[in-house]
Amino acid sequence: MNFNGIIIGAAVFLSIGICHPAVIKMEYYMGKKSWWVWLVAGITLAVLSLLVKNNTVSIILGGVAFCCIWGIHEMFLQEKRVLRGWFPENPKRHDYYEARRKELQEKE
Repeated sequence: MNFNGIIIGAAVFLSIGICHPAVIKMEYYMGKKSWWVWLVAGITLAVLSLLVKNNTVSIILGGVAFCCIWGIHEMFLQEKRVLRGWFPENPKRHDYYEARRKELQEKE
C-alpha cells in the first residue's frame, strides 16, 4: 500500500490549519505590514522543496510553501475583515484602523 497521498494530504491540511490562525494573529499584532514574513517563509520552503531528495518531503514542503504564499493574500483580506468588524481589532492599533476606514470612505 502507498500512503504517500494520505501523508501529503494530511500535511497540507495541517499547514492550512496552522497558517489561517497565524495570519489572524499576525494581522492583529503586527498588521498587514508583516506580509513579507509569509513571502520569506514561502520562498525558503519552495527552495528547500527543490533541494530535498525525498519526494514525499519535497511535495509537503512545496505545499506548505504555497500555503505561506497564499498567507500574503489572506493578510490583506484579514485587514479588510477587521475593518468591516468581522474580526476584533487590536486596541493598540485603533488609530490606524480609523485612518484606514476614513481612507476607504473617501474613496467611495
